[in-house]
Amino acid sequence: MRAADPAGALRGERSESALVMLRLVRRVGFYVFIVFVGAFFALPMVWLVLAPFDAHPTLNTALPDFTLGNFGDVLKDPYALTSLGDSILLAVGTMLLVVVLAAPAAYALSRIRLPGRDLLLYLLLLFSSIVTGTAAMVPLFLLIFDLGLTDTHLGVVLVLAGGLVPAGIFILKDFVDSIPTSYEESARLFGASSFQILRDIVLPYARPGLAVIAVWVMVNVWGNFLIPFILLRTPSSQPAAVVIYNFYTEGGQADLRLISTFGLLYSIPVVVMYLFVNRRYGFRFYGGLKG
Repeated sequence: MRAADPAGALRGERSESALVMLRLVRRVGFYVFIVFVGAFFALPMVWLVLAPFDAHPTLNTALPDFTLGNFGDVLKDPYALTSLGDSILLAVGTMLLVVVLAAPAAYALSRIRLPGRDLLLYLLLLFSSIVTGTAAMVPLFLLIFDLGLTDTHLGVVLVLAGGLVPAGIFILKDFVDSIPTSYEESARLFGASSFQILRDIVLPYARPGLAVIAVWVMVNVWGNFLIPFILLRTPSSQPAAVVIYNFYTEGGQADLRLISTFGLLYSIPVVVMYLFVNRRYGFRFYGGLKG
């Protein structure tokens, strides 16, 4: 029989202890990194919440010198509240138009086998990034001007929807593809039309996809500055993304009191929409049926 090797056993124990320590150091380092990244993204949000209640806000995050006067000063601007209403109008109007146009188009492209269908979808997605881009603003402005829709919300909605519909079709088609066709075939046997199948079968099961499109469109429209700034010349009809630039001083310096306060008011509708969608779907979107 071979005698036990105490030195080897000791080296094995030390090696195992070193491995445990290495794993512990890695885990601690990972958590420190996560905390650092979380703080990096959380500090601007903390500043946005605290600065509106500070009588003399700075770019540093600190306990505020509490006041509610900033809100009164913001509301003295005659376009502050109306601009939020205009932003909601543009976002909801564009969302409805995109959903109404994308739903039947996605259904048709999902069920009809067309030569070059996938290529068509990718081309639509490619050109959609050009329609609302800076390079296309001159022809878009001339088109809206010829239609007599300059300085109207309808003109802005049409331009925004034109750039978002192709991507909406592309996204929604994946949800429609996962819906079994057997339900549609059964409905056709009972004489249901294509419109009835779309309304009563496809759309109910594609509701998570429609929610994705709705949230995505509203977020894109809510923060859009260029198109409303160019097409809407009347201050009373401009959305909040444009009106927020009224809170700069005559020398071009940002008035932190007013900008932070208006920014907080500007973010409330987006937060409310997030809470509503998260409560309804929990952001666990899926298409079709689960077996």
